[in-house]
Amino acid sequence: MKKFYLLLLSLLIAGALRAESVLNLTISGFPARLNPLLATDSVSAEISDYLFEGLVKYDKDANVVGEIAESWEFIDDRAIVFKLREDRYWHDGKKVTAQDALFTYQTAISDRVSSPYASNFRAVEKVEVLNDFTLKVTYKTPYFKALETWMMPLIPKHILENDLDLMTSTFNSRPIGNSYFRIDELSISKNIELKAFKDFKPRAPFIDKVVFEYIQDASVQFLKLKSRQIHIGSLDALQADRQIDAKFREDFRIVETSSLTYTYLGFNLKNPKFAEPKLREALSLAIDRQELIDILFFGHGKICTQPILEGALGFNPTIAPVKQDISRAKTLLAELGYTARNPLKITISTNANSPIRNYAAEIIQQQLAKAGVIVKIRSTEWQAFLTRLNARDFEVILMGWSVPLMPDPYTIWHSKSDFKGGFNMVGYKNDEVDRLIELSQKTSDRAEVARIFSEFSAIVARDNPYLFLYAPNSIAAISRKLSPIEPTAIGFGHNRFDWRIEP
Repeated sequence: MKKFYLLLLSLLIAGALRAESVLNLTISGFPARLNPLLATDSVSAEISDYLFEGLVKYDKDANVVGEIAESWEFIDDRAIVFKLREDRYWHDGKKVTAQDALFTYQTAISDRVSSPYASNFRAVEKVEVLNDFTLKVTYKTPYFKALETWMMPLIPKHILENDLDLMTSTFNSRPIGNSYFRIDELSISKNIELKAFKDFKPRAPFIDKVVFEYIQDASVQFLKLKSRQIHIGSLDALQADRQIDAKFREDFRIVETSSLTYTYLGFNLKNPKFAEPKLREALSLAIDRQELIDILFFGHGKICTQPILEGALGFNPTIAPVKQDISRAKTLLAELGYTARNPLKITISTNANSPIRNYAAEIIQQQLAKAGVIVKIRSTEWQAFLTRLNARDFEVILMGWSVPLMPDPYTIWHSKSDFKGGFNMVGYKNDEVDRLIELSQKTSDRAEVARIFSEFSAIVARDNPYLFLYAPNSIAAISRKLSPIEPTAIGFGHNRFDWRIEP
């Protein structure tokens, strides 16, 4: 019996002294707002994803499954009733209820915030709370993304309903979330720490803490990865091909997938110079997209031809890549009055925190010079860059978008998304594109939606509001101490709740 108690005591002590399990990651910029309704930059979105949940989410096979909602029922072709779990809590101990879902919807579409995600709810006719854990959503017409609409993370009514200015609220830097991690430490330009939410049901995550180390320099991030100080890191093609050795591959799993992102040059179409279609076509013909991929990614990527990427609903395989034609580009520019004595001059603005995009800007600068175009590059820190975007203080922007497997063109391409803080930053307007997007919102037939999107993509590719450039592969190095890792079409973070870190 004495031995039994000694063994029990030793086990209790071992448990009490168990080393804290810490997931170490890096970020290259500081989050602007950790409010999911306002998280428009990639860093804010990444961290918010650890803190907040919506009613539903995608599983590893891109099927819609419950998150805060434990079940749902389509009561007709326009209405869904969601039954919420009764064991979900905000990080301050209050229960998550249907009132929070209603409040999230009402806030997103209100004048209290300038949220680009408001358009996610444009097909909703009304939202009703039937009881604390039952929500009814009625759509104006049958809608193919009726469920996906509610992947939008919820925000807490009891904290924010009396906040007079959500755009500047302290909540945006000290959020109270509802997921299995909560914010622990956040200081400007320092590390961001998340801790496991121990009251998460049915259990807390196996990882105790997530630390995002703020490192702007990509080369420093790579050194951190090579010294095993972080568990997950992105690799560029040069690093993956030539700068890691066999020992690194023993310690890290290399996962290469389609990133479902593309990079583009976007024109300020409110500027009369760029409102001219022939000028945009000339610039497109002057760019060698394959050269960009070969130089920047050693071939680890594809030429982007349209706003919907291969593998996503509505990809149009008939749109051919644009081939460089300097002679034709010069001819079009000459027809517009741009010659060697009167060259076209443009300024490309991009984010200083992205080395790859800055290299891309320099390559494009050299390519356009062959057509007689003089390019100035303006590279600014992310927050300053966003300020310029919102003020439409740019000529041409070099940026990128992530494209979901179930895209919704409205937020980027519909003319009504052209507002301050909206994602139609270039001011694109095409009546036929607007009509097609609106038509796609009125059917639940995904085959018909795919046909509509395919037609939409062809028009956008012809109009050149963007010059679609490339879709790089995503190459990640993941510590073999981290498991289970299951890469799928939606990435490898889908089972993050189950991750464990070996000592």
